[in-house]
Amino acid sequence: MNFPSLLAGSLWPLALVQAVALLAVAPLFAGFSRVMRARMHNRRGPGVLQEYRDIAKLLQRQSVAPAAAGMAFRSMPYLLTGGLLVIATALPVVTLASPMGAAGDLITIIYLFAVVRFVFAIAGLDTGSTFTGIGASREAVLGVLVEPILLLGLWVAALVAGSTSLGAITARVLHWPLSSSLTLVLAGLACAFATYIEMGKLPFDMAEAEQELQEGPLTEYSGAALGILKIGISLKQLVVLQLFLGLFFPFGMAGHLTPLALLTAVIVCLLKLLIAVFVVALIENSVARLRFLKTSRTTWAGFGLAFLALVSWLVAG
Repeated sequence: MNFPSLLAGSLWPLALVQAVALLAVAPLFAGFSRVMRARMHNRRGPGVLQEYRDIAKLLQRQSVAPAAAGMAFRSMPYLLTGGLLVIATALPVVTLASPMGAAGDLITIIYLFAVVRFVFAIAGLDTGSTFTGIGASREAVLGVLVEPILLLGLWVAALVAGSTSLGAITARVLHWPLSSSLTLVLAGLACAFATYIEMGKLPFDMAEAEQELQEGPLTEYSGAALGILKIGISLKQLVVLQLFLGLFFPFGMAGHLTPLALLTAVIVCLLKLLIAVFVVALIENSVARLRFLKTSRTTWAGFGLAFLALVSWLVAG
């Protein structure tokens, strides 16, 4: 039985399972990144499960909000995490096709990421705090700079595949067309650059820069709300990374609904995520934070790669 030909309606249990699984392992990969950072700094650092301990403690504590905070501030952790869970249901994680079928569309995913960024930024403005306000404005500016790179890079991949369906893009990249090799390589590099920025790693952690803004939009959060927000931020990093890996490195993903194929796909998926997190940690700990005003000059490099990918597709066409 060929997996891409299955009816989308029969795959919703898989979509729910993979979303819950990504939510469960997101703090684990965040802990792995912390361990890598500590080792590279010649420190012992926390254990790989420390993120789970921190979140468990926070969830048991009372949340305290500023007097000026409104519904945007109070609801943001739940909206952010919920939006990312919706995205997680549509991603090609262990299967070549999106478990959500037609709902696994590139344009839908981009809009959902924009909604997540919007609620994150608007919550910072809702507190009346200087630190959160500056962090929210930086988050909005970073979105303006990075989203065109991600959108253009993914759009070029969709042009090569002839469809905005995530499953169609994955299948096309898996059977790598030699005539579009340069186009896909440039689009992949642009999306890798945008993925790194979206993960909020140095030197692009402008909104939550601890040394400058005391965690920016997260400054006023505490207790259970902060715990949920930590889960959401860890999930965002994993979801963005899996979107890139699922589209541009689809090898090892299951093409048939058999237990062996799914088990193999899960193992390969975890290995790819571990390698990617390791590479991201190496890059993050090899660079210094940029001045915020210089960020736009750096992001132009990623947009240039995406534009070159579009030009190469037009020339090849």
